[in-house]
Amino acid sequence: MTPLLAVLAVLLATEEPPAADSPQPVYGVWQSPSLGAHIEITPCEGGAICGKLLSANPPKNNPELLDIHNKDPAKRQLTMIGQTVIEGFKGGPHKWTGGHVYNPVDGRHYSGTISLVDNNHLKLKGCALRIICKSQTLTRVEQAILPSIYAFGPAPLSATTRRSG
Repeated sequence: MTPLLAVLAVLLATEEPPAADSPQPVYGVWQSPSLGAHIEITPCEGGAICGKLLSANPPKNNPELLDIHNKDPAKRQLTMIGQTVIEGFKGGPHKWTGGHVYNPVDGRHYSGTISLVDNNHLKLKGCALRIICKSQTLTRVEQAILPSIYAFGPAPLSATTRRSG
């Protein structure tokens, strides 16, 4: 065996395969440029990804603000904070499709796509009738600043983003 082949064999033998259950880079808390919303993206049913609203500018002053524009009358009694606003997107690791985005401002759901631009930016695109679309780029929120950004107390973070200690 040549020295080069021996080195390659050692490198290949010592390289660990990626963990099957390692989180996708999309999981975590993301800030939307509109209304300063913070959305936590986590895994959900069927291998999809979903996102819950943790905070936004109007509910910061009134965390009990109700989702009064929701098209589902039963959900109008729920607070906006904690609502699922991204649901059912499948794919990855760089693009997710097949889900919908909920806009609490107008109470409507829009089909869309999510694209990972880089480790700190997501492009979220929502479409009405698949021809009228809007996009925005979300920015990852650093874990170190999460507890201090919620004026009304700690956000209900899931196990994927909860700090220990």
